[in-house]
Amino acid sequence: MSAAYYPVVLDLGARCCVVLGDTALAEEKSAGLRAAGASVVHLRRPFQPGDLTGAYLAIDASDDPGAQRAARAEADRERVLLNVADVTHQCDWIAPALVRRGPLQVAISTSGESPFLARALRERIEMMLGEEWGPFTAMMGGMRRRLRRAGVRGDVQQRAYRRLVRSRATSLIRDGNEAAASAVALTIEQSARTAGSQGLMGEVILAGAGPGDPDLLTMGARAVLADADVVYHDALVGPGVFRLCGPRTRLVDVGKRSGRRSATQHDINAAMIAAARSGELVVRLKGGDPFLFGRGGEEVAALREAGIPVRVIPGVSAALAAPAAAGIPVTHRGVSASVAIVTGHRVGGGPSGLEAMARSVDTLVVLMPAELEIITGRLAAALGADRPAAVVSQATTTNQQVVRAPIGEIAAAARAARVEPPSTLVVGDVVNVLGEVDAFATGEVALLAGAAVSPR
Repeated sequence: MSAAYYPVVLDLGARCCVVLGDTALAEEKSAGLRAAGASVVHLRRPFQPGDLTGAYLAIDASDDPGAQRAARAEADRERVLLNVADVTHQCDWIAPALVRRGPLQVAISTSGESPFLARALRERIEMMLGEEWGPFTAMMGGMRRRLRRAGVRGDVQQRAYRRLVRSRATSLIRDGNEAAASAVALTIEQSARTAGSQGLMGEVILAGAGPGDPDLLTMGARAVLADADVVYHDALVGPGVFRLCGPRTRLVDVGKRSGRRSATQHDINAAMIAAARSGELVVRLKGGDPFLFGRGGEEVAALREAGIPVRVIPGVSAALAAPAAAGIPVTHRGVSASVAIVTGHRVGGGPSGLEAMARSVDTLVVLMPAELEIITGRLAAALGADRPAAVVSQATTTNQQVVRAPIGEIAAAARAARVEPPSTLVVGDVVNVLGEVDAFATGEVALLAGAAVSPR
C-alpha cells in the first residue's frame, strides 16, 4: 500500500535546494525549482558527504543506488526533505505533475503509484485550462481584494466570484480581448458592490442533459451542474448525470409524466424565478437539447419577462444520438440526403402532417413514440409496410436496446422485445445501411419475430 501523502504548496523563495545528478531529469528538476524562486545548487554528479548541509529541500536524480542511500542517511541527519527520483520508499516527498497557468497551479499526484497516470491527467487538464486561466486568475484576485476592502458581505462576494467563473471572461481572454473580459468582470464587481441587503441576483441556465450517457454532456453543462444551487430536472434525465452535481446542490424533479400528476409549466417557471431572485444559480436540466421539443423557448421568454438573467447551453439530442448509438446514420451518401424530426406525443391521435412529412424526407425520426402501434400503422399505410424501421430504447446507456424490423412489424417486434422508454423510432433505408448488427454496441445479436434485436 502506498503512503498517505499530505499535499502542500511550498514557498521556496530564496531557500537553498540541492539537486544531484547529471541527468535530463536533474536538469528538469533544477529548472522547476528555479521557476519557483528557489536558490538552486545543482551538483552534476552523485552524492558526496556534506552535499546536503544547510539545504531545505533536495532531489537526488543521479541514478546511483549506493549514492542515493548515502544521501538518504545524510538527509535524515540534517533534517533535509529529500526526494529520490523513482525510489518512492526513500522519499520524504514526491513531486506532483503540475499544470501552471500564471498564479494558478494544479498539482496531480498518485502517491507514487503511477507517474504515467499523473502525467496523462495533467495533459488532459492542460487542454481544459488554457493559457487564458493565468490572466483570469489574476483578474479574480484583483476583484477579491477590492471587494474585501469595500466591505462587501462574504456571501455576496462568493456569488460574484461564481458568476465571474461561469461568465464569458475566460473565452474573451482566450480570443485576445482582455479589455472586454475586464468589462465583464467590472460589471459583476459593481453589481456586488451595489447589491445591498437583497444580495446579488442569481441567474437561470437551461442546459441539455443529452440522451442518457453523462459523457455526452458538454463541458459547459458539466461546469454549471458542479456549481448549481438548485437543479430542476426532467423525469428522464439519466441518474449518472446527477453525480456531476455539487455536494450541496438541491435536485428537484419537475418532469412531466403521462397519466400522472406533475408540475405545471407555470409552477416550474415560478419556482425558477423565485430561486434566481433569492440569488441562487438555477439550472433547468432538460433531456436532450433544451430547444428541441423541450419547451425551452417558453421558459426563456417567461424568465426574460420577469427580469431574470438567463442563458442556454445546448445539448446532444436523442434525435441524432440514438440512431448514431445504434449504428444508424440518419444521412448517408446515395441513401438519405434529408431528415425530419417529430415528437411522438403530437402524432398519435387525429389528423396531422405526419404522412406528408414522412413522404417528403428520406429519414424520419420520431422522439418518444408512446403510441407506437398507431404511429407505425399510419406510416406503413403512407410509406409501405416494408419500409425499414428501428426502435432504439434507452439510447447511449448500459441498457440500450435496438430492434429492427419493417415498419409494418416494428411495433409487434418492440413489444415482444419488451423495450422500455425513453425510445426513438427511426424510419428509412438508413436503418440497414450498415447492416443489422448494432455497430456501436456489443454486437451481440438475437433474432426475434423476424427482427434484429441487439442489447448493448
